[in-house]
This record gives sequence, C-alpha cells and structure tokens, in this order.
Amino acid sequence: MGQVIPFEERAVARLRERLGMVEEANQDLLAFARGHSGAVASIHDAMLAALEADGLEALFHVVTQEWPLILGLDSVAIALVVGGKGFRADADGVQFVASQMVDRAMDGVDGVVMRNVGRGHPLFGPACSLIRSEALVSIDSERPLPYGLLALGQRTAQPLDGRHGSELLLFLGRGLAAMIRRWLIDPQTTNLS
Repeated sequence: MGQVIPFEERAVARLRERLGMVEEANQDLLAFARGHSGAVASIHDAMLAALEADGLEALFHVVTQEWPLILGLDSVAIALVVGGKGFRADADGVQFVASQMVDRAMDGVDGVVMRNVGRGHPLFGPACSLIRSEALVSIDSERPLPYGLLALGQRTAQPLDGRHGSELLLFLGRGLAAMIRRWLIDPQTTNLS
C-alpha cells in the first residue's frame, strides 16, 4: 500500500500565508488612503484660506505665513515675474530677484517637480540651505500676466507620492494662479455689494 501525502496541512499553511499577504496589502492601502485623504483636506484648507484673502498682499501673506502651518511644511516661497521684473516672497517679506532666475527655475518644471535635495532651490531664500525635500509648482499665466513658481519645502527628505501628490500640488498652483490673475485684472472683485 502507498503512502498518503498530507495535502491539507500544506494547503492550510499556503492559505494562511496568502491571507497574511492580503491583510498586509489591505493595511498598506488603508494607510495610503488615510494619508491621501489628509493631504486632500490640507490642500483644500490651503485653497480656502487663500480664497479669503482680500487682496494680493493678503494672498501672499496667506501663502507664505499660513500655508506652511496648514500644509505641514517648513518653508513656502512664491517667485513671480511681473512686467519683466522678478520678485520672490517668503516668511521674511518680498525681495527682488532677476527675472532670469525665475525663468531658469521654470525651465525644468512641467507643472510640478517633487524631489529630495541636498540643498533647496535658491528661490527659498535664506531657508534654502535647510531644505531637503522640495516641490516646485508652476504658476502659469499668459503674458503679460505674472508667471512663476510656488516653492514648497521641508527640512527632512520625504517619500515622494508621485502622481497623486503631483495632481494635488498642480491644483494648488492653478488655484493660486487664478487668484493672482483675479486680483490683477479686477482688484475690486471682493466688493460685491
């Protein structure tokens, strides 16, 4: 008589292994969804804060002073070219920069660039030496309207979220560009009464 091979033990062990892998994948998916949901909520909160601004100066204050807190960032700067002149704004105020500097920075940015760096982009100003992870977001407008970059930075290198993070940041940049255009084309848009 032949020997009986115990398939049941192997099958149960294999099923337990597969179940463990599925549970781990499910936990990873839930963690991603929670993180993505938190990122979406932060971006929405940032846009709502910007929409409350009653002028360009207030908008720049929201972007450079409030967005770091809302978005959990260490540094936010905005660099624009207006009428051929460049400037950048950050938590320390507004400084003039060469428009060519902004143009060169925009050359490598097609919508959004997210990267870990040894030193942040010079558009961060004095904070650039502290930045280890940055996102550069286009602020696009047809000339002669202002165009430039939104620079978002953190002091520690971050895992980069790829497509989903890029889409959220692109939304942030496009919304900011629309608000800047609104204030330059019709600065009285808040006087609705």
